[in-house]
Amino acid sequence: MLYISANYPIRIENGGLFISRGLGHHPTRTLPSWELIYVERGILALCEDGHDFVVKPGESLVLTPGKKHWGIGNFPADLKFYWLHFTIIPSQPCAKNPLNLSIPQYGKIRDPQRFLTLFRLFLSEQENHSPTAALELILLLLLQQVADGWTDSNEPAEPGMALAWKAQQLIGTGFHLPLTASALAAQLHCNADYLGRVYKLTFRMTITEAIHRRRIGNAEKLLVAESGAIIEIAERCGFQDVGYFRRLFRRLTGFTPLEYKKRYCKEHINSDI
Repeated sequence: MLYISANYPIRIENGGLFISRGLGHHPTRTLPSWELIYVERGILALCEDGHDFVVKPGESLVLTPGKKHWGIGNFPADLKFYWLHFTIIPSQPCAKNPLNLSIPQYGKIRDPQRFLTLFRLFLSEQENHSPTAALELILLLLLQQVADGWTDSNEPAEPGMALAWKAQQLIGTGFHLPLTASALAAQLHCNADYLGRVYKLTFRMTITEAIHRRRIGNAEKLLVAESGAIIEIAERCGFQDVGYFRRLFRRLTGFTPLEYKKRYCKEHINSDI
């Protein structure tokens, strides 16, 4: 009979997979543990103690225990990322052949497919209630992959991309106001043309398109949930011209506001019965 005993310098808490529905945002939290994040699809924008990080597909981010972090803007509809919480146990001075890893906080994974395979294996073993030591071994392999990867930068995301996410956040909270690209640039103390360029590079749409989509998205919710007149809903979503609101609504949804209300209000009521 062969017996093997192994002690690892880490302890697993839990892990999971997040798939966005295009709703909500990352909450403000301060965790007592480390968190490893890997983005498979979409873009995850987080701020940790005032430092902005924009994590793109194939990149990882390690959040530090005791530091406050929060999301920048709402979750993109195509976002998909893996996460894992763990703690580190101080190594014993007398340990032989210690494992030494230099892990960057933010960087690109050299072999994304292998990294995904390890993360999926971790989740599978977690679901099957495998021994903690087996999960810790997989985590060590994941951290080894992070350490072996090359980084675009050990610093927070480039200023232009972080600026675009700040503009996105302002659109999310102020879409009902007389909002324009120039007004956003003034709030962010930057050049309007520069803001427009970095925003389009980040989100693949213009600031005006983003404002329109946010306003129409809110109008869809109000049309289903409330009984107000179309002109009232248009004004609450930032439109002063109800005719323009109707045309834009139809272009983005395929329905007039009234058609949308008749179609989806009924479905919404039926779903609750």
